[in-house]
This record gives sequence, structure tokens and C-alpha cells, in this order.
Amino acid sequence: MAREDLLSRITVDPEVCHGKPCVRGLRYPVETILEYIAGGDSIDAVLAEFPDLERDDILACIEVSRRMLASKSVSLNLE
Repeated sequence: MAREDLLSRITVDPEVCHGKPCVRGLRYPVETILEYIAGGDSIDAVLAEFPDLERDDILACIEVSRRMLASKSVSLNLE
């Protein structure tokens, strides 16, 4: 799936999860999915945990985070 098409899987609705970006309005915040991936879970493990998600949903979360980081400067305090 093209990167632009992936983005259509991410929705923002003030009535769902306090307006945080979510996967297809399913109340799975992008942030939560990324926490699983960052914690070491594989895409397949996340899909097994949440059977109503699809592989492209996970890829959409990663693409949204990539674009957000590409659009702004981030300062990390690594002390």
C-alpha cells in the first residue's frame, strides 16, 4: 500500500480517545500501537493481540510517526 493510502487509516475525532490519532476510529491510539512496537513486540504479535487490526494499520502508525518526526526538530535529553 502506498504511503499516502496508509495515512487514510489514521483518524482524528475529538469524540474518540480525546482527539488523539487512532487507527480507523477503532479507539486504538497510534501512540499505544507504537508503544508495543517500541517495546519489542513484532507486528505479528500486535496483530495477534488485536485481531481487528490489519498489517497496514500498524504500518500506518509507523508512517504517521515518521512524518511527524520529519516535520519538526526534536531535542532528546539523553543524560
